[in-house]
Amino acid sequence: MLGLATDSGGVDLNSVAVAIVCKTPEVGKSKTRLSPPLEPDECAGLSACFISDLSETISELTRDGDATGYALYTPAGSAPKLRPLLPPSFELHPQFEGDFGERLAHGATDLLQRHGGVLLVNSDSPTLPRSILRAAVDAVKEGDGVVLSPAYDGGYTLIGLSRMHSRLFQDVPWSTPEVFSITQVRAREIGLPVIAVPGWYDVDDAHSLQLLEEELAGHQLPFAATPGAHAPATRHFLNTRRAMFPTA
Repeated sequence: MLGLATDSGGVDLNSVAVAIVCKTPEVGKSKTRLSPPLEPDECAGLSACFISDLSETISELTRDGDATGYALYTPAGSAPKLRPLLPPSFELHPQFEGDFGERLAHGATDLLQRHGGVLLVNSDSPTLPRSILRAAVDAVKEGDGVVLSPAYDGGYTLIGLSRMHSRLFQDVPWSTPEVFSITQVRAREIGLPVIAVPGWYDVDDAHSLQLLEEELAGHQLPFAATPGAHAPATRHFLNTRRAMFPTA
């Protein structure tokens, strides 16, 4: 279990860092796999909504007193553009240089120097339920293991740790349907227990965007065991677009 105090080195042992891993929205560089059907400026706008909604859900979670919200962002120097999308309580930390696995590993290492545990959360899940985040924080607090929320596309929506295990981020074919299964293999290689919390889905192509539209319209998704977060910014963005382009 995590401790109930701050140790002499300044680590808040009772707090889990819950960090959105994100890219500051920019036209032509954000959510490009959503174009088509979206235009590049719409992709950037929707990305901003995703970050806003997910960070608000995390902010609600932090009111329980055992989690701290972060944005682990790229590119360096873009914090002033990202800051307005986040709750005031969020801390911003730039990602290190390197491939995606190296950036995740460096980010986790840095946050574990400040907190008793860390969750790295995909920024592409605007309706990720608070209940899944709560379950993941609780699982991280139970001890040394890797906490995973499987994603509908074969990746994972979040990964949680109470101790750093770099092997989990090495030799993983990122952005493929094998990410979740290979991460489990990496955990077995080092004898690390895998704790699975309920899964969700990422919105990163036309098909998953349609799933999002269906969810926000009130349809039960076949793989969702719990209702999603309300996602007001995303909902407003898509409703406004639909009103402007009813046949889109």
